[in-house]
Amino acid sequence: MDAAYLSALSALSGSAIGALASLTSTWLTQRYQDRSQRLTQERARRERIFGELIEQASQLYADALSHTSLEDPARLVPLYATIGKLRLFASARTVAAADAVMERIVETYSLPNLDFTARPSPQVQVGDFDILRDFTEACRAELRG
Repeated sequence: MDAAYLSALSALSGSAIGALASLTSTWLTQRYQDRSQRLTQERARRERIFGELIEQASQLYADALSHTSLEDPARLVPLYATIGKLRLFASARTVAAADAVMERIVETYSLPNLDFTARPSPQVQVGDFDILRDFTEACRAELRG
C-alpha cells in the first residue's frame, strides 16, 4: 500500500473516530439531562398533589370536628379525586396512609362535636387530632427515595 493512501486513510479514520466520540458524548449528555428533567418534574408533581391532599384533608377534618354528620357528601369528592391521582404514581405506603386519612375523616363526622371553647380533658392528647402524621411521613420518605 502506498504511503499517501495510508496517510489519507489514517486521517479519515481519525476524523471518523473523533466525530463518533463527539456524537456519542453529546447523545449521552442530552439523555442524562432529559432524565434529570423528567425526575425533577415528577418530584414537583408529587409535591403538588401531596400538598393538595393535605389542604383538602385539613379542611374536611376541621369541618368533621364541628359537625355530627356529613350533610353534603360531595364535599369529599375533591379529596377522593386527589387520592385517585395519588394512586397513579405514589408508593403503596403513601396511598395506604392517604386512605387512612380519608377513613378517619369519615369516622369523625359520626362522632359528637368538639367544644372548642371548653378546656380539653387530660385524656385528650394533641396527637390524637394529628391525622396527617403517617401520611406526611410516608410522603417525606417517598420524596427522599
